[in-house]
Amino acid sequence: MTPAARISAAIDVLATIETDRRPAGDALRDWGRANRFAGARDRAAIASLVYDALRKRASSAFFMGADTPRARMLGALRQTRGLADAEIAALFSGERHAPAPLTEDERGALANADLSAAPAHVAGDFPEWLAPHFARAFGADAVGETQALAARAPVDLRVNALKATREKALAALAHLHPAPTPHAPLGLRIAIGEDGRGPALAAEPAYVKGLVEIQDEGSQLVARLACARPGEQVLDLCAGGGGKTLAMAADMDNRGQIYATDADGRRLMPIYDRLERAGVRNAQVRAPKGAQDVLADLAARCDLVLVDAPCTGVGAWRRNPDAKWRMRPGALEQRIKDQDETLARAAGCVKPGGRIVYITCSLLCEENEDRVRAFLAGREDFAPADMRDVARAAGLENLPARDGENGLGLLLTPARTGTDGFYVCTLKRAG
Repeated sequence: MTPAARISAAIDVLATIETDRRPAGDALRDWGRANRFAGARDRAAIASLVYDALRKRASSAFFMGADTPRARMLGALRQTRGLADAEIAALFSGERHAPAPLTEDERGALANADLSAAPAHVAGDFPEWLAPHFARAFGADAVGETQALAARAPVDLRVNALKATREKALAALAHLHPAPTPHAPLGLRIAIGEDGRGPALAAEPAYVKGLVEIQDEGSQLVARLACARPGEQVLDLCAGGGGKTLAMAADMDNRGQIYATDADGRRLMPIYDRLERAGVRNAQVRAPKGAQDVLADLAARCDLVLVDAPCTGVGAWRRNPDAKWRMRPGALEQRIKDQDETLARAAGCVKPGGRIVYITCSLLCEENEDRVRAFLAGREDFAPADMRDVARAAGLENLPARDGENGLGLLLTPARTGTDGFYVCTLKRAG
């Protein structure tokens, strides 16, 4: 497929997402099945175009003067791809499978693209109903923070210390030109191409052999801030695919025990292969079994309970821009309920002198500081740790994270730390 034909296909996929109210991944998969002539490179390129358009949906509609799939694509080519007017016009030639030629209005909109008068939700490319939530979290920095959330994310890897050093992994992946991440001591970063695509890591021997794992630097950092120590009894209460379980196992040097569980057993499925590939020997998976309490024997036994809480995923919008436009207020309300219930369950597994490490990939105070305060209001036996002291203990004393509201917890953001958005707070139980 030509570049222009790929743009036409991406516009069609955007139209399907809008008319059928379908997730972007589903619409892209169905397009690929219906157009088998398109090769893997074509499908990847089309997906990248679609996600670029979703990242900049509101701002593109603003200066193009139309909220249509075509207008969103034109805006993305200007904002994310950085194409000049003449380059865009050449792609929109109307020839063969190219999109129809630009109208005079479209040419004028591209020539005069200006967001200086745009409201915050437009300049930051997020749903308008979230404006007061971001204003509370970031104040005058709300637009800058949300603009960073609308950018592309790099490909980050974590070196598996059970099998390799950072130097060994750098050498094994030298052909991909990785660089050490700015903050995580075992992180590597691979820049994505101009087309927004990264390398096919699943085919890399370093990945297949377990020398590296795909993990955003922010996720690596919050796992490191859990300060899991060799010999401890650790519960990963919302383990999902196991990224933080693997990171903690390496920090513990395979000594002690990690119990990995999740309320949704389907989310645990990838963890088995990942544990084996990484050489983790101190993790035990506790899959849910109907009404049976698979954690009953861990009551008041754990040194550390990691709560990677179910959340809205606002902090991961760089990687999943489709999610922000599908997010509704009801989803936030449901997640708050889930978070309160999960924290209450975690408390029952912490032994005296132990700790809960509460993590979300959200930037909203309602899911972060508010949940910690609500938990502490009913628990006199827990107290928040000074996260700057925790960061020093984890060897991250120079981490440029934002302090949470009223100093409660730490907030990692794309604008400040160059990572996905994460919140982390340690809650210590009295001994």
